[in-house]
Amino acid sequence: MIAHIFAERCTGCNDCVAACPTHVFDPGADGVPMIARLDQCQTCFMCELYCEADALYVAPDQRNPEAIDPAAILASGHVGRLRHDYGWDRPAEGEGHLAEFWRLGPLLREGAEIAARRYEDRAKLRAADQCPAPLAASLNERS
Repeated sequence: MIAHIFAERCTGCNDCVAACPTHVFDPGADGVPMIARLDQCQTCFMCELYCEADALYVAPDQRNPEAIDPAAILASGHVGRLRHDYGWDRPAEGEGHLAEFWRLGPLLREGAEIAARRYEDRAKLRAADQCPAPLAASLNERS
């Protein structure tokens, strides 16, 4: 789950805002993006991958926000590690195993939009009380 934005490193490019498939970020008035919808973070690391300034830290726990010490995280070497390990900080060298990796962002966004529509449809059925009891129980189990 997104845990911290290092404002002093942020260039204000808003690539993280654009890359996030679940719209976790909003552009900030001061140029530094804001974590606006933490509960929507899927811990997909797309924001961290697209941040060339290494200004984001995504904690590995998807369910619970993590209390972190920003100085300790910077000292650990974890900031930007994923982008480096996947080779995003190296020049493209032709067709490799990461050549199409950039396509993941839009696909995740599409999946999040489909999930949101399904959630809205289920909520409408429940609200209208048009859903038979066995189906309502089944929908509640999946939510």
